[in-house]
Amino acid sequence: MALSLSGERSLAAASPANPFVALARWIAKAQAARTRRVALSALLELDHARLSDLGISRHDVMAALAAPAHAGPTLNAARSRNARS
Repeated sequence: MALSLSGERSLAAASPANPFVALARWIAKAQAARTRRVALSALLELDHARLSDLGISRHDVMAALAAPAHAGPTLNAARSRNARS
C-alpha cells in the first residue's frame, strides 16, 4: 500500500485541464523571459563606469543573459561578490 503525503501532487494534477490556461501560462512565461532579456540587454548599453557603479561588470551581465531565467538572481550574486572584493 502506497502512502501519500498531504503535500504531494501527481504530475497529472499539476498540469491544467484547460488548454487555454496552459496557453496563457506559456504566453506569460514568454513575456517574462522577453522582458528579462530586454532589461539585461539595456544594461549592456551602459559604459564600464556605470556598470561598476552598479557593482556589476559586462561579464556578469553576459552570464545573466546566458543563464536560464529560473537560475535565480545572477546579478545580485555578482553584486555581493564584487562588494566583498
